Order: sequence, then C-alpha cells, then structure tokens
Amino acid sequence: MPIHVVFVCLGNICRSPAAQGVFEQLVHAAGLDELISVDSCGTAAFNIGKSPDGRSVGAALRRGYRIDHQIARQIDDADYARANYVVAMDRMNLTNVTAWAPRGYLGEIKLLMDYCGHAGNTQIPDPYYGEDSAFDQVIAQIEIASQGLLHYICEKHGLALAH
Repeated sequence: MPIHVVFVCLGNICRSPAAQGVFEQLVHAAGLDELISVDSCGTAAFNIGKSPDGRSVGAALRRGYRIDHQIARQIDDADYARANYVVAMDRMNLTNVTAWAPRGYLGEIKLLMDYCGHAGNTQIPDPYYGEDSAFDQVIAQIEIASQGLLHYICEKHGLALAH
C-alpha cells in the first residue's frame, strides 16, 4: 500500500489543491508514483463539488502545475484510514483535523510549513480574499515546503529519490 498524503485547507479550492498538484509533480519527478499517493480536501463543506478557484489554477499553471481537474471535497473518516500524513495549511485547519482524528490514528498530522525551514512563518496564508499575486506567493511557499515534505518522507521510509 502506498504512503498516502492528504493536504487540507478550509474550502479545498485554493491552497490544498495547489499543494496536491505541486506534490504530485514532485513525487512523479522523483519516480515515486507507485510508492506515494496524494490527495486534498477541506475542513468546510461549502465548496463540495466545485473546481479549484480560477486564481489558484492560474497561479499553479504559471509555475507548471495542472490542478483544474480536481474537485473540492470535505475530509472524512476514510482520509484518516488511508493517510499516513494529514498536512494542514494553517493552524485553524490543523486544530480541526487533529480534533477530528479517530482515536488511535497512527499517522502524522502537521502543518505543511513544519516540513521546511520556514523562517518563522508556519502557515500558508489563505489567498482567497487577497490580490491575485497572493496566489503566486502561496504556490512559491508550497513548492519549498513540499520539497521538504518529500525529503522527510523519503528519509523516514527509506525511499530513494530518482535523479
């Protein structure tokens, strides 16, 4: 069974789909598609069934990531049953996914920025109400943190990165 990572934000239309797209591409480039699976979801239900925000799609595309095929959904018990890593974008969502975790959950629940040298910035800010440039900044943060997460997973599970 592959190592499973699920990224979580509030509505699953901006940050977590972008993180899923970035991380999927890193996993693919590392030749680890068969060993690591990736998904995303939100803690809130209000965007279920929607596509990612167009500004997030555009920012991701400018950096070479396709996320337009994703559909928003809310985290559920199956995510905990499957995920080795539940990775939240900010403290509010971290609090929720930690509180909702079933008793005995053995996976890791952390902030995405915890996997990199974040220089004190532990959260990926929600760009939804900001300028379009905020989406580009979020992608850049996700890229750095995702590289750290991939290295962490490879080290923890004894996986070799393809060159």
